[in-house]
Amino acid sequence: MLPPRMKQAVMDNPKKLANLIDLVNLPTPLREFMGQSQTSRLGCFMHVWSYIKENKLQDPNNNNVINCDGKLRSILLGKPQVELAELPALVKLHFPKKPI
Repeated sequence: MLPPRMKQAVMDNPKKLANLIDLVNLPTPLREFMGQSQTSRLGCFMHVWSYIKENKLQDPNNNNVINCDGKLRSILLGKPQVELAELPALVKLHFPKKPI
């Protein structure tokens, strides 16, 4: 179930939802990380987030910081640490814009 704010954003602009849920072919680093060749941007972000939670990669002193291991670093531009707010933008870089 979507939060009310996200529901309103989707109702106002349905193309935003399409950009999040359309399946795309993944580039090699993401393909190796996820173990599949196609996914949506939302599915990719959810997979990255669950990987972070399962491997306890959030900094214990500051939950807004992610300590990247080697596998996560391969898809997040080689950064050893990223802010939680940066995460969606870094994942989005792997999904090129579609021509209109």
